[in-house]
Amino acid sequence: MKTSTFDFNLPKNLIAQEPVSPRDSARLLHVGNEMRDLVVKDLITLVNPGDVLVINDTKVIPARLRGKRNEVSIEITLHKKNIDDTWCAFARPARRLHEGETIKFSANFYATVLEKREAGEIVVNFSGQEFFSGLAENGFMPLPPYIDRKNANKETDRQDYQTIYAANPGAVAAPTAGLHFTDSLITKLRNYGVDIVELTLHVGAGTFLPVKVDDTDNHKMHSERGELGEDAVHRILTARKKGSRIMACGTTTMRLLEAASPAVGELLPFNGDTDIFITPGYNFRIVDRLITNFHLPKSTLFMLVSAFSGIEKMKAAYTHAIRSRYRFYSYGDACLLERNESS
Repeated sequence: MKTSTFDFNLPKNLIAQEPVSPRDSARLLHVGNEMRDLVVKDLITLVNPGDVLVINDTKVIPARLRGKRNEVSIEITLHKKNIDDTWCAFARPARRLHEGETIKFSANFYATVLEKREAGEIVVNFSGQEFFSGLAENGFMPLPPYIDRKNANKETDRQDYQTIYAANPGAVAAPTAGLHFTDSLITKLRNYGVDIVELTLHVGAGTFLPVKVDDTDNHKMHSERGELGEDAVHRILTARKKGSRIMACGTTTMRLLEAASPAVGELLPFNGDTDIFITPGYNFRIVDRLITNFHLPKSTLFMLVSAFSGIEKMKAAYTHAIRSRYRFYSYGDACLLERNESS
């Protein structure tokens, strides 16, 4: 399909720069046979006992690091951990780096460049102090480029750009649909009989990369590491057999569930990388409903929601959201999408 099919005009002042508080006071657009303007805490009125809400419990790490290669200033943004504990990263300026050189972030935390790739990507190996403590002391939260920060190390972002249920460190971007959930809302959903199931997909920085090709068939999707356990699979399949609905919280959750589903109604445990790219025409196998934020024009995420609910319906929903001044992107508002019966 033509990438231009997924384009739309978004006023810059609708790009949220800060989250609302409390989290579940964000607006929620319910997109089904009709559109309803709600707030996230109204989700409790849109579910049935026995429904399953699947959440992504990945934890965002402070993945942006600034250091020196001799006297040259270098910034790297980690985006994917490799099996051998090395990391893929985007470097600026990558042209000033060579394989075998060391980037020093502090007196005892540094990285060696093992490999240079295309488009500013490098592979590094960390040494010195323990990795996560080194990140905590020297790293910055990897906010997306559309959030304008004069202070890149704003302390509130360390809490705001993290779900309340984040448990497994490794993401370099937040699963932003989950940012809307509060302890109170999760408790209400559980008490009402909704089963909340966890999986892990470590969101990569590639989620921010625009689709630069004219045809979606030529787009190379970034890969991300995920894990779906046997207990989660059992609970989801049991609910489906009873006729209950499976609701994915976020496109990251959706992508892993669909990657782990070999056929309609089937689901298997998963532990590995996925580069699944969902566009209109995809036959969804396991997910019935999707909670998600409002996405960038011509992004793989807008393509995914268009596949799920229909292109024309999503264009109408986004036109309504813009006219109604919903807040867009990571710190913005949310929508609850029903699956198009033909998807």
